[in-house]
Amino acid sequence: MLNTSMMSKTFTFVVFLVSSAAFVASASAADATAAAGKAKADAVCASCHGKDGNTPIDPSYPKLAGQHRDFLVRALLDYKSGARKNAIMASQSQALSRADIDGLADYYANLPGSLQVAMPK
Repeated sequence: MLNTSMMSKTFTFVVFLVSSAAFVASASAADATAAAGKAKADAVCASCHGKDGNTPIDPSYPKLAGQHRDFLVRALLDYKSGARKNAIMASQSQALSRADIDGLADYYANLPGSLQVAMPK
């Protein structure tokens, strides 16, 4: 006869192991995406937005570090589709794949940003 308490503990342990493995695999995939994003950022974006994403060469260029991932993905997709207008970014975004965009968004979203919001007095 099987001990239900022992079966329950075994089942709980197996679920824990499977969940842990899935979490580690997910974290590894996110790390790989961000690493690919860093490589693309160094090759394509750093010349205008700064190597750290906080020091653009022109004050009118946005700081990318610390921006929300969703915002970065949407902005790049909109530049690529023409829904968002900017001659430089329209040209730059055409060469980006969806994987490139995801990697760039992951990379920049995880960098410390230097944006500050002034609160009205």
